[in-house]
Amino acid sequence: MKVDFIVCGAQKAGTTALDAYLRAHPEIGMANRKEVHFFDIEKNFLSGKADYSQYHAVFSPLPSNKLIGEATPIYMYWHEAPKRIWQYNPDMKLIAILRNPIDRAYSHWNMEYDRKTDSLPFREALQSEARRCREALPYQHRVYSYVDRGFYTEQLRRLWTYFPKEQVLVLKNEELRDQPNETLKKVTDFLGVAPLNNIEHIEVHSRQYSSGMADQEKEYLRSVFEFEIRNLERLLGWDCRSWLE
Repeated sequence: MKVDFIVCGAQKAGTTALDAYLRAHPEIGMANRKEVHFFDIEKNFLSGKADYSQYHAVFSPLPSNKLIGEATPIYMYWHEAPKRIWQYNPDMKLIAILRNPIDRAYSHWNMEYDRKTDSLPFREALQSEARRCREALPYQHRVYSYVDRGFYTEQLRRLWTYFPKEQVLVLKNEELRDQPNETLKKVTDFLGVAPLNNIEHIEVHSRQYSSGMADQEKEYLRSVFEFEIRNLERLLGWDCRSWLE
């Protein structure tokens, strides 16, 4: 048994919706739960040789399934995960969905604030991110990494270090949201399975914010991410001007 593909990121960018769409495909067997968290857990690799039977235990493929996949959006962000995935299966196909990093940061904080895993207001959370993220060194912080997770170019280059670009599909969050049929056709073509028909829009884990992002917070994040967004445009050939509006 080998897992064939992974939706590897980014968090708060539509991975739950894509996971739900793929679960409806008769040729695809998704993991028994979203967010398996195997390649980002350090204890799984302490001995130097991972026990993949633990990983495979969360899959229950059917005879009709041509491919097996899972969605764990932290893999793209977790520094060691791409190497570990490559060691497991160098033919793995990876799907990354990217969202405007300004909106992604606010959505991430809103989720953690609702969960009560972060009690700081958004502005204070941004100001203290670097200090608080040092608590997790030498690893990445799973909760307070609101800004850090939005630097996509470094994460994509890390994926491309181990996997050729033709094995990595990069999508825009707004395309999956606004044009699900066309976007899912890209996904099924990439995976080599039949297209999904009669797709109905799926809205999952959509949270209502108690208030919108303040202008000052948005302007700060624009200044932080402007160079990153311009780099991403050059890297992927995208038009991301709307991300800076």
